[in-house]
Amino acid sequence: MAHIKLNNENLPGIVGLLDYSPATAAPLLDLANTLLQDDSTLTRAEREIIAASVSYKNGCHFCHTSHAAAAMAHAGADISIIDDIKKGLPETEVSPKLRSLLEIAHHVQQGGKKVTPEDIQAARATGATDKEIHDTVLIAAAFCMYNRYVDGLGTWAPVPNEAYVEMGKKMAFQGYGMSVPQE
Repeated sequence: MAHIKLNNENLPGIVGLLDYSPATAAPLLDLANTLLQDDSTLTRAEREIIAASVSYKNGCHFCHTSHAAAAMAHAGADISIIDDIKKGLPETEVSPKLRSLLEIAHHVQQGGKKVTPEDIQAARATGATDKEIHDTVLIAAAFCMYNRYVDGLGTWAPVPNEAYVEMGKKMAFQGYGMSVPQE
């Protein structure tokens, strides 16, 4: 049960919080859509992997699993990618550029000043553009905020990965709205 009385206690994770506060839901959803859905030289799957990886590092089960499921939908991958993201993607083929951007994202997750000039140079050496580096840092920073919002208010989350598959598809192909995983 959440730390506050939500309008609908059956809505998990951020979904219940968005329903609770429509005034804050609109800009939060707009930001998610801008970061993860708008046109970019990073694929939607890559951006979802960044969001999911940062969320995992933050210990936010709901955000990790829902965004990993969205990455799965974008990539046409099977459900094993959800757990593979937790392990650093040893089984999933990703580009050296994405690996270098994930390194930056993980440093942002630890603290913005953890990003070093060497991190940026390594990303550039793999072909990352300034815009891709910018977007990676912003996705990581935003997901630190989303994760703390979800977990700071004690929301609940379904446990099994399978509970997130349909929600991930909706997020991937319909954008960010009030998609709810089923237990």
